[in-house]
Amino acid sequence: MLFVHLLFLLAAAVSPVGNNADAAFAKLVALEGQWSGSYEWSGARADRGSMSATYSITGNGSAVVENLTVDGKPLMTTVYHLDGDALRMTHYCAARNQPRLRARTIDLSRGVVQFDFVDATNLRSADAPHVHGFEIHFVNDDHVQLVFLFHTGEQRSRETVDLKRVQRSL
Repeated sequence: MLFVHLLFLLAAAVSPVGNNADAAFAKLVALEGQWSGSYEWSGARADRGSMSATYSITGNGSAVVENLTVDGKPLMTTVYHLDGDALRMTHYCAARNQPRLRARTIDLSRGVVQFDFVDATNLRSADAPHVHGFEIHFVNDDHVQLVFLFHTGEQRSRETVDLKRVQRSL
């Protein structure tokens, strides 16, 4: 019995997500407000410019909505939520599909959450352009970086959004 208990404790200690999902979700909730910054796409496609973001809480506190805009026009929306002990996200992409991802690793000591692709709705084929991975870097309470890992067939892009807080929600 002691051996089984030790195995359970060891598994919990090396679990990439575990109870950290709640803490990571709390960090996402704390983003509520207005943000401004820049984006840079590199790889399969290249572009850069200014981007704004709004983070809001919905569903009686059960979901965080991230709206990314360029020149005042909505570009992409991501909804983050918990599913049991997992942190998940659905990304409503400018590519007109909706990848769903699940946190693979949560390292809040470094301020990084990495998500892996689970599946997608409205994806014409496996080679169609889509977000296949995602990272969020909590630099500090007023600075966050989003990294979209974008696939188009065999081509890969790393799309980085660097945001700083403009205003907290009231």
